[in-house]
Amino acid sequence: MSDLPPSLPPCEISWFSALCDDDYEFLGQSDPMLRSSWEHCRDIVMQAQTGGFDNILLPSGYALGIDTTAFAAGIAPMLSRLALLMAVRVGESWPPQLARQIATIDRMLGGRLKVNIISSDLPGEVLASAPRYARTTEAMHILKTLLNGEPLDHDGEFWKLKIDPPRIGTLSGTAPQLYFGGLSEDAREAAAKGCDVYLMWPDKREVVAEIIADMRARAARYGRTLKFGYRAHMIVRETESEARAYAARLLSKLDDAQGAAIRAKSLDSQSAGVAAQAALRDNADDEGFAEPHLWTGIGRARSGCGAAIVGDPDQVLAKLNDYRSMGIEAFILSGYPHAAEADRVARHVLPYIDHALL
Repeated sequence: MSDLPPSLPPCEISWFSALCDDDYEFLGQSDPMLRSSWEHCRDIVMQAQTGGFDNILLPSGYALGIDTTAFAAGIAPMLSRLALLMAVRVGESWPPQLARQIATIDRMLGGRLKVNIISSDLPGEVLASAPRYARTTEAMHILKTLLNGEPLDHDGEFWKLKIDPPRIGTLSGTAPQLYFGGLSEDAREAAAKGCDVYLMWPDKREVVAEIIADMRARAARYGRTLKFGYRAHMIVRETESEARAYAARLLSKLDDAQGAAIRAKSLDSQSAGVAAQAALRDNADDEGFAEPHLWTGIGRARSGCGAAIVGDPDQVLAKLNDYRSMGIEAFILSGYPHAAEADRVARHVLPYIDHALL
């Protein structure tokens, strides 16, 4: 097994609970046993806790799956050590109410709640990119102010609020870390101004390095620093040939029309990030690899994060540690089916990488 790099800080390793109808044995083939439900998604979360993951992303989709905030409140008292990264769609929320929900769930969880900010529209509304991200920046400011226990006097374009902070604050008394991603110019500026952890989807190594450098410079212009996270799927097997064979099996029942229909359902299907995932896939080799051990076949059947790290345990660890050497401090990983792949990553990867909550 690979030696641990001696000079790197611990990284946070999160798993993913498929709240948005995104769990398969064969990509594109609906399986009643894997559809989003309280029971199925609960079991994924408990598998992640048993396996030793630090955190788990609870995704959110207005039209797909089950409600994220309600699920987080339900699962929180069941967890002894796992953190929750709760996705919230700020376009669908009133920030003071969201702050109360965050503070309440954080206390139910023992102070281990983190928040993934999604720059969403209101249902039925389409707001242009610049104002939508301006609204998201306002929302992050409002949430941080209230959750830091400070009174709010906010005169913004989208909200005008003068209120006291929630009577119930987070267990720490401070705002939880805000995770946020987006590749457009407007998204990058919003992240530089307001988030704590900037999330990226998979791309070639040189592109990841360029994004990190750009975001560090943008944050510095606002007197801020960012941590960096990387969202990827995983296929780890005892040998590389077994991992590649499993990748091929995942796609063995998918046709292009099914894949296109699945991608079109997502509310982010027209975003800059999704376009970048499509370009990565289009420029991959005949087997779908954009670079060694980065396989883009996942993106044929889902919008959003569309690539997987594929290989034997040493190869997967080397890939993760290479990202760490570039400045990535948090990974949000997933695999199909989610509970089964969480077990493989827990056995083959987690014991050999220095990891802890950010």
